[in-house]
Amino acid sequence: MSVTAHKGAAETTTPDFRARVGPTLAMLGPLVMILALMAFMGVVEPARYFRTSNWNIILLDAALFMPLAMAMTFVITQRGIDLSIGSVAALTAILMGFLIKDSGYPAWVAVLLAIAIGGVFGLINGLVITRLRVPDLIGTLAMDLVYRGIALVIAKGTVLSRFPDLITGIGRGNLPGFLTVPFVIGIVTFGVGYLVLNRTWFGRYSIAIGSNPEAAAMTGVPVDRYRVYAYVLMGAMAGLAGVMLAGKLNAIQATSAPFVNLHVIAAVVVGGTSLFGGRASMIGSLAGVLLLSMMINALVTLRIEFFWQSVASGAVIISAVAFYTWLQKKDRDGSKSLAAALRTPENVKTLRFAGWLFGALVVLLIIGFVLAGEPVPSG
Repeated sequence: MSVTAHKGAAETTTPDFRARVGPTLAMLGPLVMILALMAFMGVVEPARYFRTSNWNIILLDAALFMPLAMAMTFVITQRGIDLSIGSVAALTAILMGFLIKDSGYPAWVAVLLAIAIGGVFGLINGLVITRLRVPDLIGTLAMDLVYRGIALVIAKGTVLSRFPDLITGIGRGNLPGFLTVPFVIGIVTFGVGYLVLNRTWFGRYSIAIGSNPEAAAMTGVPVDRYRVYAYVLMGAMAGLAGVMLAGKLNAIQATSAPFVNLHVIAAVVVGGTSLFGGRASMIGSLAGVLLLSMMINALVTLRIEFFWQSVASGAVIISAVAFYTWLQKKDRDGSKSLAAALRTPENVKTLRFAGWLFGALVVLLIIGFVLAGEPVPSG
């Protein structure tokens, strides 16, 4: 009798325990990869990689993606996706530049208008998806073409440059000590996003919508309205990122930020937010942003060409998605032991394939070193 009661208590507390440690486990992946990357670079290029100026570069690069990753966490949690954020960032920055240079608006007014205009573009995306019932992938991809086309028409091939000090301060300003202005902006946006996700109805509804939209609607959650809210937030953060990009480069053009969407989606997914919705980790998204920035910086430090950086980024995305998909399958199958789950025939085949894939990527990177004329680092 007591044994049965003990088993029942264990079964009752296990879901609560998993719910508590779930967000922590989600960010373990990127944290482990960050530590592994730091250990590798500590052996190969410790002097160049760990100097203070290089870490300033890493944090400055990561800061641009932090507001975007925060908002994308909500979008993906709701089973959505936004492929238009790069063109929205470029278009809002161009509009900000014309407001300052041609219309004489004060810089702070132009910054606020750029963020607001980005929110309007996000509202358009949300309405296309919820009112016209266009799938998120197709709808935002189509709107990406629209926004990029408008940017090209407005800019007419010109490069807007030499922005006021307020803009350059937002994009690359320094604070006393180690921090920069854009990094502080990025951390603040993540802090707000963490509170919204874990302490407000918007966060709870986002998770509920991603877990089961039909069930959420049946319980009275206005699903379409909250999906629009997520895209408005995404557009506003894209507008902020456009301002930060213009300030960082002190210039902007219509073709700026071409691959921002893939980088942001990769960071969020690597951080443990499920592409299938219903699971989010704001701290994990922050860790994902830092991981990708550190990885790209490491590849630059090792003098690997840009195209090989793309190969490495794609490999990280595939690995992360495959790992979290496997974790979800393990939970659905009710596996009690991680070691036991790894020993199943299906997972043995998967691990063997992953090993071959990793080996092939290592060989490709070595070939890249050789073709680039750079010595392969020892160790």
